[in-house]
Amino acid sequence: MAEISPRKRIWGWFFFDWASQPYHTLLVTFIFGPFFASIASDYFIASGLSEGLADARAQTMWSYCLTVTGLLIGLGAPIMGAFADTTGKRLPWIVAFSAMYVLGATALWWTNPDGSNLWWGLMAFGFGFVGAEYALIFINSQLPSLGTTEEVGDLSGSGFAFGYLGGVLSLMIMLLLFVEQPSGKTLIGLAPAFGFDPELREGTRFVGPFTALWFVIFMVPYFLWVRDVGPPRQGRGVGAALGMLARTIKGLRHRISLSTYLGSSMFYRDALNGLYGFGGTYAILVLNWSIVSVGIFGIIGAISAALFSWIGGKADKAFGPKPVIILAIWALIAVCVTIVGMDRTQIFGIPLGVGSKLPDMIFFGCGVLIGGFGGMLQSASRTMMVRHTDPAAPTENFGLYGLSGRATAFMAPALIGLVTTLSGSARIGVSPVIFLFLIGLVLLRWVKSEGDRETWAAISD
Repeated sequence: MAEISPRKRIWGWFFFDWASQPYHTLLVTFIFGPFFASIASDYFIASGLSEGLADARAQTMWSYCLTVTGLLIGLGAPIMGAFADTTGKRLPWIVAFSAMYVLGATALWWTNPDGSNLWWGLMAFGFGFVGAEYALIFINSQLPSLGTTEEVGDLSGSGFAFGYLGGVLSLMIMLLLFVEQPSGKTLIGLAPAFGFDPELREGTRFVGPFTALWFVIFMVPYFLWVRDVGPPRQGRGVGAALGMLARTIKGLRHRISLSTYLGSSMFYRDALNGLYGFGGTYAILVLNWSIVSVGIFGIIGAISAALFSWIGGKADKAFGPKPVIILAIWALIAVCVTIVGMDRTQIFGIPLGVGSKLPDMIFFGCGVLIGGFGGMLQSASRTMMVRHTDPAAPTENFGLYGLSGRATAFMAPALIGLVTTLSGSARIGVSPVIFLFLIGLVLLRWVKSEGDRETWAAISD
């Protein structure tokens, strides 16, 4: 087998971010999520609900989907990580979860625009989303093998930046060639490509197969260039994997920095996922934007995310990940307060004139900050986990990281769904993410910037 240079291996690893980012950019946030919200709201209005209650019902339904998928991801992540570490193989798992990604995304094509099979759309989305998130756990566990502790912050930021550029390009292709405006034309005035019927929203529904095809094509460099350099086999079967996981969890009581970091990231990453999961639906339900407008908003946010992730990687390398994480959380809290405090008619209680464009301008600004500081937060968080990762069990450790990011992944969607239902307002329903960010910020006080390598080294000895 030909020798793969370290540089080429790094670029192959970057290509996973490029290949997989459209699931989050196109499906979770900017096209399928808003599309689902719009058809669900229209369906509930047709059934006799008022527009406000229909919007709340649509947001609640989307929150149920994100809640269930979050539970599945969180509960399964550390177990699968332990399996991979005991067998010494990660590639078969990545292939299997990639297949789930592709099948789930492709199946979104059959989501009917009349809202007659809403649950089909949610199940297909959830199936692919679970595959995407499980694959990410195994990919992240390869980061420690790509460079030194000082280098991985820069690598993580560059990987996220490269991935967001892929998200921008894929979103631009969808908006320019496929997604229908109310006129039936795309953003540049063309009929949807491939003869797709605007009346049946086929251009917008193509986002599922397009995302799947994008992933299949751009995962080729990953599979060609990334050699799976993992820990040696440490056992066989279910018993060995669960035993290894049990020992790791038991040892957390001796690793205060890791334990508090997992707890902190559990809350603030849940809050960030809540922002991503409901940002597009907020624009549709509260500001009455079109999907094309949401897509343009997404392009701006993704470009910002690419730039901020790259800058954040440089800051991470210079100052460490913890200051970057704290800065990003405070910025996102300010954004959340702004979003909750405004709608079409007022901003923080100050009335606006009929037809005012100020809410649109402010929300576009919020999009820049959500994308930018969200990308920076994800990148620095991945680096912080590397500083707490035992090289003897990297996939299991990143499985715990996946668990911390998903163990309460039901919380943000569930709280948003609950507050939306109780208030009858999609705007007020977003407010719980502020509380989750604050909890994560408080717990960071006990996290060591340099990690806890001395602790896990002592335990292993």
